[in-house]
Amino acid sequence: MQIADVKLAVVGLGYVGLPLAVEFGKKRPVLGFDINVRRIAELQQGKDHTREVEPEELAQAGQLTFTHVTSELAKANVFIVTVPTPIDDFKQPDLTPLIRASETIGKVLKRGDIVIYESTVYPGATEEDCVPVLERVSGLTFNEDFYAGYSPERINPGDKEHRVSTIKKVTSGSTPQVAELVDTLYREIIVAGTHKASSIRVAEAAKVIENTQRDVNIALINELALIFNRMGIDTQAVLEAAGTKWNFLPFRPGLVGGHCIGVDPYYLTHKAQAIGYHPEIILAGRRLNDSMGGYVASQLIKAMTKKRI
Repeated sequence: MQIADVKLAVVGLGYVGLPLAVEFGKKRPVLGFDINVRRIAELQQGKDHTREVEPEELAQAGQLTFTHVTSELAKANVFIVTVPTPIDDFKQPDLTPLIRASETIGKVLKRGDIVIYESTVYPGATEEDCVPVLERVSGLTFNEDFYAGYSPERINPGDKEHRVSTIKKVTSGSTPQVAELVDTLYREIIVAGTHKASSIRVAEAAKVIENTQRDVNIALINELALIFNRMGIDTQAVLEAAGTKWNFLPFRPGLVGGHCIGVDPYYLTHKAQAIGYHPEIILAGRRLNDSMGGYVASQLIKAMTKKRI
């Protein structure tokens, strides 16, 4: 397949998929697919309740169309999957949205097609969990009849400065030729440039450690804040003083939540445990950050009690 032959579909139109589809829709024909009928109706009216894309920008994507009908996906030969990858009540990866999206694509998958995943996963998930579903549903053979790619999303929800096109993109493919095509495709819209990883597993690992590193760093500062609070020392004053050294990292204490930072580390620790390694620092950081909500609430109650509020 050549870049001129690409007929693109974006599967999953949340805060990750929609901005991506819009950027591509400014450059080439794109089919945006989502199983949520109300979401499709909303987008067809030029509205986005997530507010990631303003109506004016949505209108600029003149080559973007929307559908919730699975059979419409058969028109595409390159699929970009941007569905959530949450954790369950036991803090284990929940690949249900990813598996269902793969099943949907498998129903329309043809020889020569490429499926690119953007969802955050543990290293190996694309080829070990998603590809077998594509093979089972389609009856096709991986890297003979169809191919895969992985290019992790780096969307920062609500950030109007760091947009999908201005954040450098990591790309990868299941063969050198597919990797080059995937990279070329993303270069159409990513003005910040791309980084072609040596394999899908490398790209998966790179993504999952981005938020894991941030989570661990925040956990360290949170623990320092707990210590300094007991010592009667102003944590902010300490960080300002330490920050005068050029290589001191400017993290601040606080709560960790959202779709990514508090979730992604569990994908990595799950895989680590599956191969017989028990991660110490990552899980310790998660426990500490998860406990900060209760700590902040207790400190607030103490402060209110002292002031008789």
